Order: sequence, then C-alpha cells, then structure tokens
Amino acid sequence: MEFFNDVGEDPLKPTLFELVAQEQLRDLLQPALKYVLSVFAQSYPRYLLRIVNRHEEFYALLMFFVERHYLRTQGASFAENFYGLKRRRTPLFKTDRARAASGGVFAEEKLRDREIWRSLLFLVGLPYVRAKAHDYFEELGGGIQTDIIEDSRQTPVDESWRGRLKRAYKAAYPWLNASFEAWLLLYNVAYLFERTPYYRPWLAWVGVDLRRVSADDLRAAQAGMRRPSAPPPKGVLAILKHVLKRSPRLLLDSLKVLLPTAIFFIKFLEWWYSPSSPARSLSTSPLGPAVPPPRLLPPHPQGIRVDDVEYGVCPLCRDTLSNATAFPSGYVFCYRCAHDYVEKHSRCPVTLVPARMWQLRKILV
Repeated sequence: MEFFNDVGEDPLKPTLFELVAQEQLRDLLQPALKYVLSVFAQSYPRYLLRIVNRHEEFYALLMFFVERHYLRTQGASFAENFYGLKRRRTPLFKTDRARAASGGVFAEEKLRDREIWRSLLFLVGLPYVRAKAHDYFEELGGGIQTDIIEDSRQTPVDESWRGRLKRAYKAAYPWLNASFEAWLLLYNVAYLFERTPYYRPWLAWVGVDLRRVSADDLRAAQAGMRRPSAPPPKGVLAILKHVLKRSPRLLLDSLKVLLPTAIFFIKFLEWWYSPSSPARSLSTSPLGPAVPPPRLLPPHPQGIRVDDVEYGVCPLCRDTLSNATAFPSGYVFCYRCAHDYVEKHSRCPVTLVPARMWQLRKILV
C-alpha cells in the first residue's frame, strides 16, 4: 500500500485499494452483528428474537446514528474514518496550490447538513433497500435450482396482477442486480485510470469526494481537543447528567476500536471451532472418543439385491441417484423411489425392516 501512496500528482487522493478495503469493512459489520445477536438470542429469546427477525431494520437504525455521528464529527463514515479517509465538499476550483501556500483546512470543505443527509441516504438507505430486495427475491424462490427439488408439488400459477408482478420481479431482479454491479465496476475502473474523481457514481450528486486525512486535518482535530472546556460540574445530579450526556458520544467514538476488534474476535472463534482448525487436534474432547456410525444392517434374503449395484446407483430404479435419501437401515435410494416404496410397503426394500415416511433422511452432498 505504501507503494501507491506516492503515485500521482495528488498525494491526498486515496487509491482504489483503500476505497475497496473500507467498503469490505462496512460489509463485514452486518453479518458479524447478526451472528452475535443470533448466538445471544438462543439464551435470551424473549428479548432478542424480535431483533434478530427484524435485523435489517435494526441494523439500518443503528448505522444511521453511527454514520450520522461520524459524518458530523469526523467528516467521514465509520469505515472511511477507520482507514484514514474523509469526505470533502467538492470545490468549484482546485485548491491544492492555495492549500500549499496557506495551509490549514478550508471551511468550504467541511460537510454541511445537505451533504450529510445525502451521504446517509447512500450509506444507510441504499444497503437497506438492496438487502430487502434480495430477501424478497429469495422469498419468491429465486436462486433455487428446480432440478434439485424434484419432489416438489406443482402449485397453481397465480394469474392475478400481483402474481404477474411477482414473477416479473423474480425474472428481472438478477439482471437488475448484475447491471448495478457492472455499473459500479465501470466506475471503479474509471477511477483507477483517473477518468473520474469519484469511485461511486452518486458521489457527484452528493457533492463530495474522498480524500486522505492530511497533517492539517490532524492538527485541526488536536486544536479542537485543546479548547478550554467548561468547569467540572458540582453535585451528584450534575455529574450524573454530565456523564449521561457524554456517554453516547464516547461510545460512538470507541466503536472505531471496538467493532474491528469484535470482528476479528468473531472470525477467530469461527476458525477455532471449525472442523478443519488445528486446535481440534491439540485438544481432547471431554466426552471421550467419537461415537462410531451405526453398522449397516444385513440384507434380507427376500429383499432386493444390492451386491451387484454400482456406487451412486439407486437399487430400485437402477439409475443414477437423484436427491439421495437414506433409510434407517442405512441404504440409500432416490427420494421418489424411497417415498413410493415406503408409501406402499412401509418397510426397507433391502432389509425388510419396518420404516415410516418421517424416518427417511435426505443426504446433502
């Protein structure tokens, strides 16, 4: 990254790699928070289950306050501030030479309420709309291969205007989403080759561009911290009121350290408890050795023969396994074959052991 810092005429212009990195950090926050809430919701479902079920709304409301605080105090979003970037009002004329001559931070570059609210629209509103659109697409059955679910019953086609709109949305969403991603990719490539000063198309409408935090910005921030503060409050109620008033801001400022640390900790726990983790081989289970799988029941003389069946072939239809399903006896058949056989005979075709429909288990490979 240091190699790219000195490339180009503008040393404060961030590279595309920095911009992509801050967006990846922003994209990691929502699944990390949802994972934490889902874990705690198992212990406290009365309080957290509703939040988990409405996670998109909860996360959008939370990020609204977080991003609004950072835009007002730091002039950048949370992820941009973490990577040492800021948002600057797009100047009408280039001020690089004037800055080099006079120094300091121009007041015209600071974000106004209009730029802040427009930034919130795309930092919070756009991800929320895209998340809800994707959830609705999956709710309509989008992204599911129909050849995998062969046992699904044929449902009547809804010919009402609502049904037509749903089918049109299901068909158009993948193309619209792919077009949107291609649009963003084109802007990334144009920004990389300095064809545009914006790496996102809506930044021109917002009226801001992204810059690196300079030494002048750091000096201005330190000068703001050195301003004489009000005298300390006296009395218990005054102190309590002062603490309650400052605690939200202190909490939001500490997120710059707490959230990335929490994400690292969660990823570490996922690696630590994953089956491929080296920690598995270094630790012994307190429950003793692993329980071996049950033995395969021997075939019944009057059952169908399986000794001449090749691997991956259904013993009933003598065709390649489709939607593999296992009997309690351990033998595997196609789901349709197993379903029809149990429905007629209520037993395993190989061992003749009684079997019920609810005892069939699909095998996911």
